[in-house]
Amino acid sequence: MPEGPEIRRVADRLGRVLVGRPLVQAWFAFAEIESMAGRLSRSRVTAVDCWGKALLIAFSDGHVLYSHNQLYGVWRVHRSDKPPVTGRVLRARLATETHAASLYSASDISLWTTETVRQQPFLARLGPDLLTHDVSAGDIEARLSDSRFAGRGLGGLLLDQGFYAGIGNYLRSEILFYAGLPPRKRPRDLTSSQRRKLACVILATIRQAYREAGVTNRPAWRKRLQLAGKRRGQWRFAVFDREGLPCHACGSAIVREAVASRRLYRCPHCQPE
Repeated sequence: MPEGPEIRRVADRLGRVLVGRPLVQAWFAFAEIESMAGRLSRSRVTAVDCWGKALLIAFSDGHVLYSHNQLYGVWRVHRSDKPPVTGRVLRARLATETHAASLYSASDISLWTTETVRQQPFLARLGPDLLTHDVSAGDIEARLSDSRFAGRGLGGLLLDQGFYAGIGNYLRSEILFYAGLPPRKRPRDLTSSQRRKLACVILATIRQAYREAGVTNRPAWRKRLQLAGKRRGQWRFAVFDREGLPCHACGSAIVREAVASRRLYRCPHCQPE
């Protein structure tokens, strides 16, 4: 499933075709918000943001459209006169004279205002979004030391969207590898320098995944694999999905284990228990 960097890239794509441009159509499949379509079509999109896996489209009249793709939803950007050929069910569409953003298959869509959107039940449970809310390494350090999080194993904590929104399963493995930490370590077990390093690694890893469309491996390590003709899936990650393959840093075999009911990959030498 897509994680924070992928959702942020979707928000950026929608923003490039919608923000600041007059709308010619707003259409929704659900009666409870379709009644607002006429008003929204006379408005303008002022921002497209994400918070975790939710997408938030803000309008100049103060409304905010919330949507969550869940398992099957997908936003598509296309020419207004050339909708995608697909078997998916259209749920929402916002169109300008030249381009449109169409949401297919999702069912979790609702309309809020800038004052009430934080009351949306899913958003109300989330911590700050690492790519949207100007989070700093110092912010992460402080949150790691917070009593709500300091006693929890990192393998479970990093997946908790109430800690920070945007980290999913592949990012969890990559972050812990680059930080040199095993998943069962707790923030309170770390030295101040380890917490600082972890905070910096969290930001650097998610930002790289955003810039490079999900790639988290170091350039020098992936270049060797690319030159050897390996596929993207074989050079994309440092440890994730590489069970039994040699660690790029030390050559030890990557191991796979279950942590918080999800698969996690680590190097037993670089991340000793």
